[in-house]
Amino acid sequence: MAIVKRALDFSMGLALVVLLLPLMLIIALAVGFDSRGPVLFRQRRLGLDRKPFTVLKFRTMAADSSPELHQRYIAELANTHRNGGGTANGNGNGNGNGNGNVEIKKLTADPRVTRVGRFLRRTSLDELPQLFNVVGGTMSLIGPRPALEYELEHYSPRHYKRFQVRPGITGLWQVSGRNSLDFHEMLDLDVEYSEDPTLATDIRILVRTPMAAMRHAA
Repeated sequence: MAIVKRALDFSMGLALVVLLLPLMLIIALAVGFDSRGPVLFRQRRLGLDRKPFTVLKFRTMAADSSPELHQRYIAELANTHRNGGGTANGNGNGNGNGNGNVEIKKLTADPRVTRVGRFLRRTSLDELPQLFNVVGGTMSLIGPRPALEYELEHYSPRHYKRFQVRPGITGLWQVSGRNSLDFHEMLDLDVEYSEDPTLATDIRILVRTPMAAMRHAA
């Protein structure tokens, strides 16, 4: 399975890079004109077997923005789940529903985010440069979300199973409710995928991803 999956990732990832290159060039120009700084955002993440790698995205925030706001946001999401209620919003973007579940939402009201960045985040187009990660072998098209090191302090022991497979651009949690899931439900779905990563599951996720992205952008 691993060899077949890697071959499919490489061939499909390369084909998508070629197909989407004009769109990526347009986005790169928009990012460059909108604000000062590099077009691409590079960030250290943890991948297969918790090995660090550099994930690529289109920059959606002002250059040299501090990660402190996002760290507080993740901590509040995780702690609210454990405490059984409340609101986690990282500047107004997550809502408690009264039973301990907190919606996972990108920080679209984050003051660090640029005008173009808000559109890219809402449509998930900021993720397109990760196709180069897929071609390079540090990511897969399908898999758990690439983990940030500071998130690990909120993991349960079983959540480390998500590092048994390469992280992906899209995955099971993205097509299973996305923003209606709380932090630990997201991790649980990553573990569920990692324990049984089949080609049939990958195909189902790929087919469901465009609709899930459109619902998120609406």
